[in-house]
Amino acid sequence: MIEPAEFGRTGHLSSRTIFGAAALWSATQELADALLEVLVEFGVNHIDVAADYGDAELRVGPWMAEHRGEFFLATKTAQRSGDAARASLERSLERLRVDHVDHIQLHNLVEEDEWETAHAPGGALEALVRARDEGLTRFIGVTGHGTRIARMHLRSLERFDYDSVLLPYNFTMLANDDYRADVEELLGLCAERGVAVQAIKSVARRRWPDDPHNSDGPRNSWYQPLQDPEAIGRAVRYVLSRPQLFLVTPGDYRILRTVLESASGPAGAPTDAEMAADVERLAITPLFDGPSLERI
Repeated sequence: MIEPAEFGRTGHLSSRTIFGAAALWSATQELADALLEVLVEFGVNHIDVAADYGDAELRVGPWMAEHRGEFFLATKTAQRSGDAARASLERSLERLRVDHVDHIQLHNLVEEDEWETAHAPGGALEALVRARDEGLTRFIGVTGHGTRIARMHLRSLERFDYDSVLLPYNFTMLANDDYRADVEELLGLCAERGVAVQAIKSVARRRWPDDPHNSDGPRNSWYQPLQDPEAIGRAVRYVLSRPQLFLVTPGDYRILRTVLESASGPAGAPTDAEMAADVERLAITPLFDGPSLERI
């Protein structure tokens, strides 16, 4: 079973590994139901979905009739204006078949113009605060991708006391000295304020090769994940060795069990030499190395 920990200051004991429901983007209900059984088996009690994850909310919805009380349920909106964010949340509630979510997050808030709109009067944040006051959600977070996001999260926390942040965290990204410095500053601030920190792209290998006829198997997420079980185990332990972090499972459901087995296994951080050896052996490269991919 995966150990739980306080999810920031929310008071919820969340499994240290959170189900990334992007895995349900184009899944059948039969597949989704089978994955729920895997979550229950490992004690995963936190689901992270989003309005923009294809059919994922529709696949999670049927679970909620019998299992709502067993999961901390989070979704996201990519809308930046208040009216649109409210409409997005209401649609998510309908698709998820619930009267409230535990957590609503501003999705991938990294671009300057979008950041200003979301935080301005009449913006998405104002609407989500109102929704929280009305009982449609309990907590509000902010998420993002790319090398700029840790610095943007610091700005966001200056503007509003968000309950959580979400950002990429893996060995290759932290090899970028500037990104590492921003991440460490962010983690320090989050520790002081009791802000939960969620790590994504933790078992990423690289972007998919340009050749559509490559032999790397089905593309169940926009990036190629690790597939070697030992490398996955080291990547998972790299994240979970920091008690502050929660790991969001990758979008490729085929490696879900391997990730959860790694998360429930022996603890302890791998050495930098072990991680560097995986990088060389498996040709692991950063997913994000410039502004052109920040929006993914």
